[in-house]
Amino acid sequence: MKQTIINAPSTDALPQAARQFMSLMGDYTVFAFYGEMGAGKTTFIKALCQALGVEQDQTNSPSFAIINEYRSDTTAELIYHFDCYRLESETEAIELGTEDYLDCGAICLIEWPQQIENLLPDDTVRVNITENPDTHERTITVDLPE
Repeated sequence: MKQTIINAPSTDALPQAARQFMSLMGDYTVFAFYGEMGAGKTTFIKALCQALGVEQDQTNSPSFAIINEYRSDTTAELIYHFDCYRLESETEAIELGTEDYLDCGAICLIEWPQQIENLLPDDTVRVNITENPDTHERTITVDLPE
């Protein structure tokens, strides 16, 4: 794996961090975001979606819907935003059609991917977001598959 670290000194810096992250995305389509509750996964994904051309008012956490669909205004590309926190089993994820989403070629941004770890493709980009509680700085560690 190739590892890259992006630092965001505050939540206000997450849009800039999202633009840096975009330069790493390449042809990868599945991105798994790990981090504690409150680390900034949703905020970062919202910033990333905006950087990808999704209007700000279209993005929200899919906590209750599990999967939200967005379309980029600039590229017309589909983006799926998953929040797997409430999933109770991989079977539930399969019943929602998760594997079809992951295989469709659209960008898939997944919060709480540990809930569906066995369903993730081998070429999943793993992103860990941590917050320094003293400074509120975020460290975004990106592991690209070889």
